Amino acid sequence: MASPLKSLVCDDDRYQKCFKLFLERSSEHQCMRDFIHNTLPDILASVGSGKSLLNVIGVGSGEGLVDLEMLSQLCQKHPGVLVDNEVVEPSSQQLYKYKVMVGQKPDLEHITFTWNKMTASEFEEHWRQKNITKKADFIHMLQMLYYVKDPGATISFFQSLLDKNGKLLIILVSGESGWGKLWGTYRSQLCNEEISQCVTTADIKSLMDARGVPYQSYELQSHMDITECFTEGDQTGELLLDFLTEVLDFSQTASPELRQGVLQLLRDPQCSEEKGGRVLFNNNLGVIVLDALS
Repeated sequence: MASPLKSLVCDDDRYQKCFKLFLERSSEHQCMRDFIHNTLPDILASVGSGKSLLNVIGVGSGEGLVDLEMLSQLCQKHPGVLVDNEVVEPSSQQLYKYKVMVGQKPDLEHITFTWNKMTASEFEEHWRQKNITKKADFIHMLQMLYYVKDPGATISFFQSLLDKNGKLLIILVSGESGWGKLWGTYRSQLCNEEISQCVTTADIKSLMDARGVPYQSYELQSHMDITECFTEGDQTGELLLDFLTEVLDFSQTASPELRQGVLQLLRDPQCSEEKGGRVLFNNNLGVIVLDALS
């Protein structure tokens, strides 16, 4: 049964507010940065070996902070190489922030940016309609597979764009995270499958295993302070609850039973730990790296 609750992504302003708060309250970007600086360089070492131009596609790039860190590592691994960077992002707010940041950074003259204000599926349609034959050396999809109708088909399409030695990097919440437990329990009530999927790296691994597609995987430790969620009427708590459930105005629109059940589970040791009077939600991420289809 389709969820009667309205998805948070229906209201971009509210979504951006929740997302900003989530980044402030979680170690998400820090654990991604650690991975990008410590592990990603080795993954990128073999990308486009010997080429003078590397093609990159960022799918769901947001405001570009993490993108630029990855591009920096790519350029350090392949000094002097030119980069053609396709940015795919449906939020005009996020795209604007990304463009402003690029305009302020002095050391990006070797990177060309193409801005695509579209969803992943719109980009796929655009690519097919234009019959584009360009191949990509590095594609990254960070925290965006929740917003496509068929994550498996989306992965297949982008993997098909990889050139020889190309890499597709996927980051999602881990199946072992609090998100995995929350979605496993309340999938039917919370997940609007038309707009967002309750998908974790565990789901993607099962999919790849079933297809016989090899991959590398990594786990990243992360947490999110959700203490205010348990103070009724707290504005920060309301925004965090919207983000956790992906439901617009969750506290006002969910049934009392669903709200109570979700709050109880969020505080459960399966999802969170309590430290120094704060409730820290398990926000662990998983990374999956795919090679070009052989």
